[in-house]
Amino acid sequence: MLLSRQCAALGIAFAIALPTAIHAADPIKIGMIAPLTGPIADAGRYGVQGAKLALEEVNKAGGVLGRQLELVIEDDQSLNPSTVLAFSKLTDDKDIIAFLGPTRSTQIQSIAPSVKQAGRPVMIGGTDPSLTLAGNPWFFRFRPNDTYTARVMSDYGLNKLGKKKWAIVHATDAFGTNAKTLFIEALKRQSVEPVMVEGQPNNSPDYTAVALAVKQSGADVLATFITFEADVAIFARQLRQLGVNIVWLGSPSITTTTARKLAGATLYGTFAVADFHAEANPEAKAFSEKYLASYKTTPDFFASWPYDAIHVLAQAITKAGSTDPQKIRDALLTVKGYRGVEGTYNFDKNGDGLHGYNIVKNDNGSILVEKRIDFDD
Repeated sequence: MLLSRQCAALGIAFAIALPTAIHAADPIKIGMIAPLTGPIADAGRYGVQGAKLALEEVNKAGGVLGRQLELVIEDDQSLNPSTVLAFSKLTDDKDIIAFLGPTRSTQIQSIAPSVKQAGRPVMIGGTDPSLTLAGNPWFFRFRPNDTYTARVMSDYGLNKLGKKKWAIVHATDAFGTNAKTLFIEALKRQSVEPVMVEGQPNNSPDYTAVALAVKQSGADVLATFITFEADVAIFARQLRQLGVNIVWLGSPSITTTTARKLAGATLYGTFAVADFHAEANPEAKAFSEKYLASYKTTPDFFASWPYDAIHVLAQAITKAGSTDPQKIRDALLTVKGYRGVEGTYNFDKNGDGLHGYNIVKNDNGSILVEKRIDFDD
């Protein structure tokens, strides 16, 4: 009787203790800002899908520090004020240890003061060089910045294509303005002055005046730094309607899946710099196949950099052996030689991980790699 009572007591004790013993550790939360609504919602959809694909892979492999990763997403509504509000809402959750920020430089600028105050790593896809040079230690860029855009575009256009009479069309936001300035400086270093420079605000319904200016400029090559895909499509259609068929070398926006769907044949034959291409390396090819199988569409850089960011962040947390933001930041800065789908990551002291671009051509709707250019500095 005594033995049975002891067994019963042990059984009760075991039954009480068991749930505590097998209770899974809480997930590690990562915040993400994305345009789920508004004029650039397509970009947000690609970004979320890329991040989720990486998250599933990390979790399937056992997670990080014995814990699963969890993505907490807020809609920035494609607007700067809404981006600030979305980031503020995420930072209120103290369990979120790091963030995937916007792809658009102007939106990243809008949250920069809040990022510094939050004191947690923020992975970004904006290419304005000043974002990582303004003394904010929490930004980590997962795309090449526009210093490399300007160097690659000017070198290819001048030395490979042999074109010297440049027309430049740019968005008047942070990205377009800075990229245009860097590009003009790159041309000047090779003793070339553009024959035309025109800026146009984002979400412009009509590019006829700009397209006409290009036609009348006498340019034999066009460089564009246009932020939004819908603007790219409008400009491309109106350019072709005016019979302008000069060589066109653009920033990555003219290579995106959305831009090519909207613009169709009006982008055929164009060249561009592109940080992501499905055939650029084995990692990119494998990612593209998995993405297509999961989401029934081809990925672009809106999807690729968040995918890389999740994997690199997971590696950094593992190396840090902690979810402490400062330790994660220190670990991110030591990432060298990581082969991602966007290229090989070697983070510098400013938080820039990539240092080169692919030159690609739109061949009747298919994007083909012409050349890969990487820099040591």
